[in-house]
Amino acid sequence: MHGLQSVTQLPRALRADACFAVVAPAGPARLDADKAQRWFAERGYRCRLYPSVTSAEGYLAGSDAQRLQDLHDAFADPSIDAILCMRGGYGSMRLLDGLNFELIRRHPKPLIGYSDITALHTAVQRHTGLVTFHGAMLNADLLGAKAEPTEASLFEQLTGRLASGAAVAHPSEWPLTEIVPGAASGVLLGGNLSMLGATLGTLAEVRPTGSILFIEDVNEPLYRVDRLLTQLRLAGLLQGVKGVLVGDFAGITVSALTPLLRDIFGPLRIPVLAGWRSGHCDPNVCLPLGAQVRLDSTARTLHVEQALFAV
Repeated sequence: MHGLQSVTQLPRALRADACFAVVAPAGPARLDADKAQRWFAERGYRCRLYPSVTSAEGYLAGSDAQRLQDLHDAFADPSIDAILCMRGGYGSMRLLDGLNFELIRRHPKPLIGYSDITALHTAVQRHTGLVTFHGAMLNADLLGAKAEPTEASLFEQLTGRLASGAAVAHPSEWPLTEIVPGAASGVLLGGNLSMLGATLGTLAEVRPTGSILFIEDVNEPLYRVDRLLTQLRLAGLLQGVKGVLVGDFAGITVSALTPLLRDIFGPLRIPVLAGWRSGHCDPNVCLPLGAQVRLDSTARTLHVEQALFAV
């Protein structure tokens, strides 16, 4: 069940009246179910709330068994078109050794979330090759009315309108910073930096050789970001990385991050672009993890180099 899958797998783009499964693989949250149903209906979609969404056991959204069952049921159900995580928090990595990767491989669907959901992204990509989406979650992002292009970028990608060769749009009012100049292509991998560190040595360990590595985090002081990046460096995971896209590090400005980023990545002579508005920020731009992209830190652009969905 845990065999590696190197071939990229593509889900199917959303159709009109598509049905979203809303699941909670990590922490609990209060959710207004009627508001959620209206939100999807106003956009021409449907949603089904799975049991974990309304469950809570301390800092977890119900038992491990329930949260895992919800994920498996959502992938297996042919009436479900996409799987949207309600929130992050903590708990996704507790599910890793129970994930049925063969089931996911047989039923490829868009999986959407960020933060703690990084553990699922890296595990699913490593073991099935499925393209997943580091994008807005239901509770804080979509129902929280985060600024555009939060919602627009999510649906542009999920509906297949972001074609091969197109740029992932980034809001101009949030200027990007070239840390190390250059351009490179590779598979976009990564997510929350703390989770990348926490899953080292597990079946969800990111293997970024030949990739464009994306990192973001929240509530981590600069010295802890240093420690996490140094951990990846000492583990040998930065060798062979083709480029780095630095997302939002809530609480740390790009200018404060710049010396550390140059210290860690400068010797690798790879392009590094910082300030990308993805992660625990407003707006929160969607990124297609597992897809082939081209990063140009000098031009301050990110282009997809493949279709994101099966025909």
